Amino acid sequence: MAKAARKKASKKELILRRAAAMFREKGFAATSMRDLAETVGIEAASLYNHIRSKNEILEAICFDVANIFFTNLETIESSSKNSIGKIEDLLRFHIRQMVENYEEVYVSDREWKHLEEPYLSNFQSQRRNYRKKFAAIINEGIDKNEIRKIDAPTAVLIILHAISGIESWHRSKAKISAEELEENMLKIMIDGLRKP
Repeated sequence: MAKAARKKASKKELILRRAAAMFREKGFAATSMRDLAETVGIEAASLYNHIRSKNEILEAICFDVANIFFTNLETIESSSKNSIGKIEDLLRFHIRQMVENYEEVYVSDREWKHLEEPYLSNFQSQRRNYRKKFAAIINEGIDKNEIRKIDAPTAVLIILHAISGIESWHRSKAKISAEELEENMLKIMIDGLRKP
């Protein structure tokens, strides 16, 4: 049986991937369109045939990531699992995104402050909404006696900050495997929530 041909990334997708890597490494403000064009291997003028501005690139990265996270959250919310099962699925998804799509997730988590209006307000609103929905799953678990009595919004902030710390795992010279990282993080965070 012949192998299916791997879909070739479009020039725009390539630009977004390279931009995410540069924004993570140098920061959005310090990355120029000229730097990006050089990294992609095209003339700066040609870059504008694929993308209008650096801000458009940041918008695309941030909102693509947000859409992926929201779609996953909606799937988990509607599942028949108990609260602990839903939170475990959410955490696994977050961890895997941080491992497998690190640059894009990092940029959407750290560089979104450079978005221009109306995108900035929209993105802030989506972040708040996401955290509220995550907290609602924890509160549901508290109500059902599956999760200890804790402040759900604080728990969400702690969990999300812990996951964003995977950045240090990426930089580590002697790191455990991605699978071990996921299992260790799950054990610590889920056991901290679960009602004994």
